[in-house]
Amino acid sequence: MDYQTLLKEYTNAGQAHVFNFFDELNELEQDNFLQQLKQVNLKQVSFIINQAMGHKLPHDINEFEPTPQDISDLEPLPEHVIDISHPRWYSVGLDLIVKNQVAVILMAGGQGTRLGSHDPKGCYDIGLPSHKSLFQLQAERIQRLQVLAGKDAVIPWYIMTSGPTDTLTRNFFKQHDYFGLSEKNVLFFEQGVLPCFDLQGKFLLEEKGKVLAVAPDGNGGIYNALYKEGIIQSLKERGILYSHCYCVDNSLTKVADPIFIGYCASRNTDVGIKVVPKSYPEEPVGVVARRNGKYAVIEYSEISKELANKRSEKDNSLIYGAANIANHFFSTEFLERIGTFRDELKYHVAHKKIPYIDLNTGEVVNPVKSNGIKLERFVFDVLSHSQAFSVLQVDREDEFAPLKNASGSGVDCPETSRDAILNQARRFITLAGGRYLNDSIQVEISPLLSYAGENLDALNGKTIKKSCILNTLNDLCTLK
Repeated sequence: MDYQTLLKEYTNAGQAHVFNFFDELNELEQDNFLQQLKQVNLKQVSFIINQAMGHKLPHDINEFEPTPQDISDLEPLPEHVIDISHPRWYSVGLDLIVKNQVAVILMAGGQGTRLGSHDPKGCYDIGLPSHKSLFQLQAERIQRLQVLAGKDAVIPWYIMTSGPTDTLTRNFFKQHDYFGLSEKNVLFFEQGVLPCFDLQGKFLLEEKGKVLAVAPDGNGGIYNALYKEGIIQSLKERGILYSHCYCVDNSLTKVADPIFIGYCASRNTDVGIKVVPKSYPEEPVGVVARRNGKYAVIEYSEISKELANKRSEKDNSLIYGAANIANHFFSTEFLERIGTFRDELKYHVAHKKIPYIDLNTGEVVNPVKSNGIKLERFVFDVLSHSQAFSVLQVDREDEFAPLKNASGSGVDCPETSRDAILNQARRFITLAGGRYLNDSIQVEISPLLSYAGENLDALNGKTIKKSCILNTLNDLCTLK
């Protein structure tokens, strides 16, 4: 497709402005520019923009109001689909791991921008004594589970990256020798991107020689990526029946949790989700419920104060209190079936501050308020298509410590993530019969030593007198 053809197509789509600086580029830059343009499915993107914006784009950011969701048919989760985590499912899940029928899918396309870092969020050091990154903590949990399952057990780890994080993530794993995992069982795949646009629906230019400002298509972009990158086929070839899918920024994630896998598999679940009880009625988290008879994650802004405070007569718990923590179970059969409806999944609108090129001056503008729109899908958008849905309620203190905000913010930040892991170690040691000499002592337990508190019997009756890192059984034996 040549210059004239592309110019005509973009002009017809109302996007001719992207060629504003074409004549200022050298020949190589022009070739790269045209290649970038060719990669955009202009017809599809135009359709997505119109669909997401309800066929109307505001001229002012304050004019835009999201399409209100009908909550007249909102109802809480029925009791038969939700249960509380229990060890009885552990052996079922571990047996599936023994049979090499379980995989892990990690959504790791995000950057640590809000943390003050341009690296992938999984590379972030939350300040543990060991200085392990989120990636390393999760890799070591996989290793420990493989040990518990036996020497022939393999849990393949599929890691979804994005354009800005792909090369950095792959290099990070190479530099750290895949954190002890086999390279052939750590598989990367890249989610798609979509152009960003302004409030008139015009594509934003990132720089003169780079046609469009683009952004990853949300964690729900995983479904297109699973097909495009051949992951569905890989799962089938490996004999994988079930996958645990989660976001990278939860420092307490129990990767490939045998209890979760066992619970969902024993119920013939096609889609499962972990939840924690809401801390308080107005906590700004989405909750899992039903809308119009179908399962969904309901955003906190969609629930009235009256509904948010409504409690069960049975146990006084919040009726709409099943907080979503982006932790999912999928059968391979369901992931394959998504291909029949993935094009029906709608895109959500997110207003963002997006740097862009001023079309008159050619200078980069860094906006101080939201000036553009990114489109994204969410991983939970498929819940309504489940035919056998299950929910597992787990303890927040053991399974949910999100990393969202910069150091010092006090909420969902590196310090709270670090403390969550160290506090969990204290609970593990106490349950094993050990004790701390005083409250100032901090102990970090390597996931290679213990996945969920097991393997710590040697601590029974011992007093830990100074802060330390417990990496091996030998470390336990040296404690007096």
